[in-house]
Amino acid sequence: MNVSLGPFSFQTAHLLLLISLLIACGVGNWVGRHQKVRTGKILLDMFLVGLVAGRIVFVASWFAQYRANPLSIIDIRDGGFTPWAVVLAALAFGAWRMFQQPRLRNPLAAGVLAGALAWFTSGAPLLLNLSERKPLPAIALVTPAGAPVNLAALAQGRPVVLNLWASWCPPCRQEMPVLSAAQQRHRDVVFVFVNQGEDGQTVMAYLNGGKLALENVVLDTSSAMGREVGSSALPTTLFYDAGGRLANSHLGAVSAASLESKLADLRKPD
Repeated sequence: MNVSLGPFSFQTAHLLLLISLLIACGVGNWVGRHQKVRTGKILLDMFLVGLVAGRIVFVASWFAQYRANPLSIIDIRDGGFTPWAVVLAALAFGAWRMFQQPRLRNPLAAGVLAGALAWFTSGAPLLLNLSERKPLPAIALVTPAGAPVNLAALAQGRPVVLNLWASWCPPCRQEMPVLSAAQQRHRDVVFVFVNQGEDGQTVMAYLNGGKLALENVVLDTSSAMGREVGSSALPTTLFYDAGGRLANSHLGAVSAASLESKLADLRKPD
């Protein structure tokens, strides 16, 4: 699910996207070497134009969630982008540049095709992993009072949002009010807050101090859940459909807009 490089952690899909972009630049430059045409900057411009367009469409689609905090619009760490808008805008910009400079056509087309091929090829294991739709983990969990918890029994055939967090984690504290409010609004979805590695006294002291009214707070004192789902960073939020199968995930603090978009996808019929 994610890859750790020193103190930094990245989602596997983001790392594969970066590798694909580098391959696209390399192939484009190689094809255009005889004409002394370099495509790296244009491919990067295409990528940036696509991201801006994807962000604009996403924000427009979920503006109600951004209205309360307009500055969060520029915080792209929430991963809020509309994929089809990213692709269309990038290709449109590339086509416009090729129309302006005909010498770019072959090198740029080769770079784009190589990058797309690299993305689909390198992403095949990731896509296969997602297609397996892993079930809710059968990890031994307990409430802060020590009572055992079974996730499948807790779900009772409803979608589940599984949040891995710790009280010492700043991004976890940042997103907690967003998740708390969503839990109150979406009663048809089961939100479970799985604390990683802390005892019940520490967890309750944090929740009471922050005046957070959360339901389904459970303890994973050995941090086995993170290892089970393949995540070594906090916070990590996992989205399971009504059949108990993994449908989506989010690494890092989730914004209200990103959370709502993933909940909307979670409710879509297969």
